[in-house]
Amino acid sequence: MNYYELKFTYESPVEATVISDILASELGEIGFESFTENENGLLAYIADTLYNVEAVEEKLKEFPLENVTFHYTAQLVESKDWNEEWEKNYFKPIRIGSDCIIRASFHQPEPGYTYNIIIDPKMAFGTGNHETTYLMIGEMLKLDLAGKDLLDMGCGTAVLAILAKMKKAGKVVGIDIDEWAYNNALENIRLNDTEDIRIALGGAEQIAGFGQFDIVFANINRNILLNDIRHYVSCMKPGALLFMSGFYTQDIPFIREECERNGLIFQSHVEKNNWVAVKTQKP
Repeated sequence: MNYYELKFTYESPVEATVISDILASELGEIGFESFTENENGLLAYIADTLYNVEAVEEKLKEFPLENVTFHYTAQLVESKDWNEEWEKNYFKPIRIGSDCIIRASFHQPEPGYTYNIIIDPKMAFGTGNHETTYLMIGEMLKLDLAGKDLLDMGCGTAVLAILAKMKKAGKVVGIDIDEWAYNNALENIRLNDTEDIRIALGGAEQIAGFGQFDIVFANINRNILLNDIRHYVSCMKPGALLFMSGFYTQDIPFIREECERNGLIFQSHVEKNNWVAVKTQKP
């Protein structure tokens, strides 16, 4: 599959990282699936079959922050070795506390970590570089998963599913709507010798085929979460936990309202650079 790479730069008094985070969220709603910040702005990638100039222009026109002027270029990028691209330019080992390190196969091992996860990313979110993945990994590290059945929605690289299996979870299922993420998840599962994780290609319609779960992690975006919370609840055992991320602090009231509408109890949230992960429970 070929992709368009869009390079965005900004003129604004607002901090560039804040703009990049919001822009990535907005572009994610129109099919963009991978983002990388640099010193000048944001690189965003979308499958060539989904690229729509008018949709991009509309998102920039309706951007929720004032006083931001955008400049961007677009170029078609033929399918390539994305692992090599990440090795050269972006992906560095990520250390989460003293327990977990996420690295690529081309990084040297670092002893002393309880969970040493190998992720060779292609075009998918989920290496731990992004705040939402970092937050969700932090939440998972707090849990006793031994024997628990866990669902990873929007699994991306499958880093959460892999960590769950390393923490002795029982049934572990990852679901993602993107074919690149699906293939990358299968590759990373093999790299970590966690082959008993089940990966499915699709959206919330896939959940029912995998039974009930004790814990659900969903790291997607606000609009998809608001639409799919009802599906998550339907697969949760009594007392099950639901963790969600992929949205901002100001979105919490909307997420909480939908959770409570579906009978969930809102328990807590954690933040990193205005991104949020929330914890809820089914009675």
